[in-house]
Amino acid sequence: MGSLNQRPIVAIATAPGRGGIGVVRVSGPHLGPFIYALLGRALEPRHATYCRFPDADGNAIDQGIALYFVGPASYTGEDVLELQGHGGPAVLQQLLNRCLTVGSKFNIHIASPGEFTLRAFLNDKIDLAQAEAIADLIDATSEAAARAAVVSMTGSFSKCINTLSASIVNLRLLVEATLDFPEEEIEFLEKYQAHAKLEVLQRELAEILSASRQGVVLREGLHVVLAGEPNVGKSSLLNALSGQDLAIVTHIAGTTRDKVSQVISLDGVPITITDTAGLRDTADTIEAIGIERTWAAIEQADVILHLSAIDTNHLTLDPYIQKRRSAKSIVLKVCNKVDLSNKLINGSHDTLFISAKTGQGLDALRAKLLELAGWNPGQESPWLARRRHVDALIAAQKHLTQASEYALQKDLVLDLFAEELRLAHTQLGLITGQMTPDDLLGEIFSRFCIGK
Repeated sequence: MGSLNQRPIVAIATAPGRGGIGVVRVSGPHLGPFIYALLGRALEPRHATYCRFPDADGNAIDQGIALYFVGPASYTGEDVLELQGHGGPAVLQQLLNRCLTVGSKFNIHIASPGEFTLRAFLNDKIDLAQAEAIADLIDATSEAAARAAVVSMTGSFSKCINTLSASIVNLRLLVEATLDFPEEEIEFLEKYQAHAKLEVLQRELAEILSASRQGVVLREGLHVVLAGEPNVGKSSLLNALSGQDLAIVTHIAGTTRDKVSQVISLDGVPITITDTAGLRDTADTIEAIGIERTWAAIEQADVILHLSAIDTNHLTLDPYIQKRRSAKSIVLKVCNKVDLSNKLINGSHDTLFISAKTGQGLDALRAKLLELAGWNPGQESPWLARRRHVDALIAAQKHLTQASEYALQKDLVLDLFAEELRLAHTQLGLITGQMTPDDLLGEIFSRFCIGK
C-alpha cells in the first residue's frame, strides 16, 4: 500500500450530471510543476485564484477558481489542486482530459473510488472510522443520520475508542511488567486495583457498544417489503406511510406490476418501503414477471409486512412467504381496511389492524417498525456506526469478560489475563484502522465515489 501515495491522481469530484459548479481535483506530491504546465502560471497556496483553464492551443476550456493546498496541510496530506468551474458534464470531461494530457509526463492517473480519502487515511489526516463517516455523510438519508455522521467525521467516536484503548494499554503495561515477578501476581491485582479498573473498562465499553448499535440502526435503517394478494391495500399503505402519491391505486387486481420503493424517515431512522405486485396465479406474462420480482424482494427484505384485507385470510400465502424469506427476515402480519368493518378492532399479539385510508393503526405500525429495527427512541446515537464496528466491540467485550474470569480464578495465570487484554486492544484497533489488513481497506474504500 505504500506505493499508492507515489503517483498523482485526478478525478471529477462533483456528482454526475449538470450543476452550477463542478470540481476537478488533483492530489499528489510536488504538484507545482504540473500546475504551471496546466495553467501557465504558479498559484499562491491557500488563496483562491480566478483564472482561465486553457486547452492545448491556449483557448479557454472554462474559467473559474483554482485552489492550491501544499501538503501536509490539505485533505489528503499531499499537494492538492482543485479547479472549480461550471458544472456541465462536457466541460468537466474536457478539463479532466486536459489534466490527464498535461499530467502524462508527471505520471498522473485517474483516481480509484475513495482514493483521495484513502490517501488522507494513509497520511494520518484521518483514521478509518472518520473515513467511513465521510462516505456515510454523503449517503445519509435523514437529518439525524447526517448529524451523527458529522459527529463521527469530526472524531468523537474515534476519541471514545482511543480513550478506551489507552486505558486497556495502561492495564496491560502493569500486567506485563508483573510477569517478570510471578510470585507477586496476586499482590498485583490488589495493589493496582486490577479488578476495579477492569470493571470500569467493561462498563465504558458497554456504553460505547450500546450507542454504536443505535448508530448502526441510524445508518442502515430497515428494508421493508409490502407483500400480499392483490387489492389488499399495499399501494395505499405505501402512499400513506410516505405521505406522497407514489403508487397507482385502483380497484383493479394486478394494477401494480413492478416494485415501487421509497425511503421514509421514522424518528430519524431511514426505512425503505417497497410496494410489490400482488401474489396470485396469473396468465398475464407482464404481471407474472412482476410477481417473480415480488418474491425476489421478499427474499432480500429485513421485514415483510404480510398484508391482508379485513375480509381475507392471512394464512393463504403465509407458508409460501415463510418458505421464501431469508433466515434474518421478520414477517409481520398486517390486516388492512378495518374502516370497512362496523366492529371495533384492536391489534392482537401477532397481527396489526390498520386502515391505510383513514390512518387508523398507522402510528402503531410505525412504532413496531422502529422496534424491529432495534431503535430506542430515548437514546439517539451520538455517532454513526457500522456493523463491523459493533462486531469489533462485541469481540473486545468478550475478551474483557474472559480477562475478568481469569482474574477471579484462585490460581491466577497472569499471562492469559494479559493476552485477553491484548486481544481486546487489537479489536478496538480494527475500528480506527490502527490494526487493519489491506483487504479490509480495499473493501471499505471501493464503496466510495470516484472523486472522494
